[in-house]
Formats: sequence, structure tokens, C-alpha cells
Amino acid sequence: MNQNKIVLSITLLMGALLTAFMFSWYQQQNNVDISVKNNELERQYSVSFGPETAKVTIVEFFDPACEACRAFYPFVKKIMNENPDDIRLVLRYAAFHEGSDEVVLMLEAARRQGLYSEVLVSILAGQNSWASHSKPNLANVWNIAESAGLDISKAREDMEDPDIIQVLEQDTADVKSLGIQKTPTFFVNGKPLESFGSQQLYDLVQSELK
Repeated sequence: MNQNKIVLSITLLMGALLTAFMFSWYQQQNNVDISVKNNELERQYSVSFGPETAKVTIVEFFDPACEACRAFYPFVKKIMNENPDDIRLVLRYAAFHEGSDEVVLMLEAARRQGLYSEVLVSILAGQNSWASHSKPNLANVWNIAESAGLDISKAREDMEDPDIIQVLEQDTADVKSLGIQKTPTFFVNGKPLESFGSQQLYDLVQSELK
């Protein structure tokens, strides 16, 4: 077996293990029926990427401390890169982990500085250094955000703004109303995934593109 075949085999094995991990983790969560209420899937203030006229809109409810959300990030980005004119991504917050509410407010403060994507990518990449189910190291996440260019003093000031706080409160209310208890939770053109997985998400997107 030559070196290219070895690398390919290792890559495929890692992908399979990642998929198995995400499926196993997700199946361990409480199963709930999600009633889709389109007016609650997206708010006027919601962060979005891609053209407003896109044929397909993916709504993702995510937690910045969620391991599966971090694992899905490059996959969702890949889907969008393959169809840049036809797919739009809307991000909603489901701050289930301890400390995630502070990180959400920080992200919204970063948006005011035009650094939302930079800070989001950085904190996901460095998630292992700050996220924890019981004892998050929020000092580390602030250091990561600062390294991404965030003005920390201005961000902490903006986090006290009622408009930013309202974003978190409204998303939290919508999460509760929709019955969402897992992250990431995806909707494609208002349709929830019938079963969780990267292939299922890909297939649903492709069906809506046709």
C-alpha cells in the first residue's frame, strides 16, 4: 500500500469514527418531537450567511461549547461552499452548557465590531481549552477572542446593552417553544431532520436544491 492509500485510509477511518461519535452522543440525548413554527425559526436580528435570495435556508440552533457543533462546522461550511449562490445559513443560539450564555453575548458584541465570523471560528477551534460541561474556563475564551482581534473592553461594555441581552433571551424562548433539547439542531427550508447525521443533513439540502 503506497503512502497516498495509507493517508486516504486514515482519513476515511477518522471520518467514520467522528460520525459514529456524533450519532452515539446525539442518540443519548432525550428524544423530543419538534413542532416547526416558521416564525420562530428565524428572527430579524438573526446572524445569517449567504444570499437572501438563496433557494435553501439552513437554520442551525447551536451552542458554542457543544462538541458536535464544532464537528459539524466544517461540514456545513463545505455544503455552502459547494453551492454559494443557493444556500443561506442562519445561526440561532441554544446556550445549554454552563457559561455558554456569556459566550453568546460575547459573539453578539463581536458582531458589532464586524468580527463575528473571526471570533466564532477561533472559539470553536480552541473549544477544548475553555469549554466544559461543569467548569468552563471563560478566561481562556476571552483570550481566544482577543487574539482574533476583539476589543475586549468594548465587548464587555456592549454585552450590557439590553438589545444584545434580548437576542439571547429571545433565542432561548424560541428554543423552549420549539422543544429543542439538542445541539446542533438543523432545519432545512423549515423541515427538521428526520434522523440526525451529516449525511442526512446533506441529503435533505440536496433534495431542496433540486
